[in-house]
Amino acid sequence: MEVKHESDLELKDLDEFHGSEHYYPIMCGINATDGVRYLMENGYSWMLTDAAVILRLQPTVRGQDFVVVRLKLLEEGRAKIVYDDGNGNLLFEQSYDWTDAKREPKLFFTDGILMLASEY
Repeated sequence: MEVKHESDLELKDLDEFHGSEHYYPIMCGINATDGVRYLMENGYSWMLTDAAVILRLQPTVRGQDFVVVRLKLLEEGRAKIVYDDGNGNLLFEQSYDWTDAKREPKLFFTDGILMLASEY
């Protein structure tokens, strides 16, 4: 009997992550915490792989010591990911014409690790 895994797009357990016991490689030399892995396993992997590429390749973001990555849900199923320096200074934003995301995760990136804000 095959067990069907359903993604939790509402991320019901998101608030349970404080600190991390493990790091998991995503791509581009970036590691993720337990909380970020939870996001990836529950329908938000597109956000995290796109973020990894932007963090490493976008000239206005690459080389920053600290970056805040936020998913912002817009009307009609659209979204954008906003990258700032933690002081409200916009570094980059990327728009999406469609998403089924239900939450707006806030992530921090420093020292090659992408983590939930609650894991910082």
